Amino acid sequence: MPVDDAQFKLAMSHFASGVTVVTTEQDGTPYGMTVAAFSSLSLHPPLVLICIEKSVRTHEAIATSGKFGVSILSQSQTDVSNRFASRSEDKFSGIATHRGTSGVPLIDGAITTLECSLREQFPGGDHSIFVGEVVAIETAEGVPLVYYRSGYRELRF
Repeated sequence: MPVDDAQFKLAMSHFASGVTVVTTEQDGTPYGMTVAAFSSLSLHPPLVLICIEKSVRTHEAIATSGKFGVSILSQSQTDVSNRFASRSEDKFSGIATHRGTSGVPLIDGAITTLECSLREQFPGGDHSIFVGEVVAIETAEGVPLVYYRSGYRELRF
């Protein structure tokens, strides 16, 4: 018996994850979206993976530009996460960013940013799995934004 969509979504909501914004730039236009499907993959070489739905504009922009940035959001950046999760045409309006060494836009205030060169692209159902080699890293102190059971949660130390 096939797994039903609602059951699958409920099951996946039980996995707590950090929240990232994945960004790129193609022909001078910035693209970005909120992504929970992010993971480290390899230490040697330093690789990460992101999963991006094929129907969103950021997908084609990453595939074409061959590079992307990952900003791991801090607990105080729920507004940034919500903006980049929206269908807004101008997600970058009013959001503080800076350019990384590769030229990709990165989110100011993130606790970590990674700049990646696209190494591989694999099919993954209605998504593509992009593997990027990390070429630059910035880190800062802070508490990560966490998503669990369809909502933002706070870590307690």
